[in-house]
Parts: sequence; C-alpha cells; structure tokens
Amino acid sequence: MATLGLSEAEREEVERFQRDVVAPSMDALVIVDFWAEWCGPCKQLAPTLEKIAGQYADKGVKLAKIDVDKDRFIAAQFRVKSIPTVYAMYQGQPVADLTNHRSEGQLKKALDQLLSQLKIEGEGAAAEAEIEPLVAMAEQILADGDAPRAINVFRQIQDMAPDRADVIGGLARALIEGGKVDEARTLLDPLSDDLARKPDIARAKARLELASAAPAADTAELDARIAANADDLEARFELAGARMAAGDRDGAADALLELIGRDRDWNDGAARKRFLQLLEAQGLGDAWSSAQRRRLSAILFT
Repeated sequence: MATLGLSEAEREEVERFQRDVVAPSMDALVIVDFWAEWCGPCKQLAPTLEKIAGQYADKGVKLAKIDVDKDRFIAAQFRVKSIPTVYAMYQGQPVADLTNHRSEGQLKKALDQLLSQLKIEGEGAAAEAEIEPLVAMAEQILADGDAPRAINVFRQIQDMAPDRADVIGGLARALIEGGKVDEARTLLDPLSDDLARKPDIARAKARLELASAAPAADTAELDARIAANADDLEARFELAGARMAAGDRDGAADALLELIGRDRDWNDGAARKRFLQLLEAQGLGDAWSSAQRRRLSAILFT
C-alpha cells in the first residue's frame, strides 16, 4: 500500500495495518474485524470471533481488529460501508469476505475450507509433526527393554508437550517397566477425567493395575501346586500374575486362558477381567491383543 502523498495520520494507519495484519498474514490466515465502539452488532459478534480465533490459533489463524473511527483511511481502502465487516487475509491479500458468517458454525466451516484450500499449517501442526517421531522412538526404546532410557526420552518429550496423552501414557508405562510404580501412579492419578479416558492413558492405567495386583512370585512353587492339583485355580491365577510381573505376556495369557477354560466364572470372573486388563495394557489395537481376543472368543463361544 503506497504512502506517497498521505498525511502523517494516514501513514501511521498504514504502518499499523502493515504490522498488525499484513505481516502476520504472510504465514497465517488473519481474520480482520472492522468495528467501532458505538456498534452494537460489532460487540455481539466480537466474542464469537475471539473464541474462534483462540480455538484455531494452533491451526494458523489470527484475529486483527480495525477501529473504523481511528483507521478511516484503511476502512476506506477496503470500501467498508457498514459494520461489522469481516475479511480473511492471507499473504497480504483478502481471500474471503466473512461478513455474512455470523454464527460460530458458519465461521468454523468457512475457516476450515480456507485452511484446507490454502494449505496453511499452524504451530500446532508443526509441533505435532515434530513430536510424533520422538514418541515413536521412545516407544521403540521401551519395546527393546531399555526402560531407563525410555523414561529419559519420554520426560524430554513431556517438557515439549506436557498435555499429550500418548506422552503421559508412554512415560507412565516406562516408569512401571523401570520399577518406578509409585512414580507412575503419582503421574496418572491427578489427571482430569477427560484425559484419563483417552486410550493411551487407559492403557497405562491398566498396566499400573497389573503391576500393583501382580507382584513377582516363585513360579516353581506355583507350578508344583498345579502339578499336584490341576484344578487349583488360585494357583493358576497367581501364576498368571507372576508371569506378568516377569514380563512374560504369553505365559500370563496362557495361564489365564487355561483358568477361564476350566471355570470362566471363577471368583466372579476374575480371570476374564485380568485377561482384558492384560490386553488393554498391551494396547487394544495391537496385533498380539487381537490374536489373544480370538483365543478368548474360541473358549467362550464353543
């Protein structure tokens, strides 16, 4: 926007506009709200715009407000004849007139379309792309059996993304595998209900319950009890727990399925409940868990 021949006040308007709208629009979608203090409809629309801008901040959306009484020159350049008038700008150019989109749903739909068409990725998308490979690396370290190193990596990721469920859940499982059960409980117990319901947290909680309910035990003694009495279901249940504590998920699953096959209702279905906990701790979408569910179904429905 040329400034030659402008008054000092008009040049100041242009500079503000360049700073507050044009510069941010180079890599973000800027909602430009033309308003005035005396405008009732403007005041009604403002909270909606502010709310949506906050919700879409991580997606690359920003809000700029232009007071038409203070920035008359800018308003004239945009041919603003009534207010509120709302534009979307990207890379210094208007890309959409949002004036008639007054409801939250209408505005969100319009913004979603613009973000998709313009292929704008906000800070949230960039952070997501940066963190996901780190989480995968930490999970692989944990799967390889190096719990102390996995704990350190997960802690570093948590510093970057403290509220991510997969990071919290991964750190909790690493702590459990590293023998730090109390630390894992301290991490998981204070979580909000919404966060606790997420699959990654539920998986960690299931692993915590297994670790708490199944301490290490002498399997030789349990094997001897079962050899002496194949229907010693308590011994089979304790054997499953001992194998879980030793990290032998296959042995634990075998022991529980054998118990369920002998008496599926034993102790109010304790073996089935423990078996499902074992699957949840492994991850319900895991291939191993899927195979074990098929084994359980074969026992229950034949």
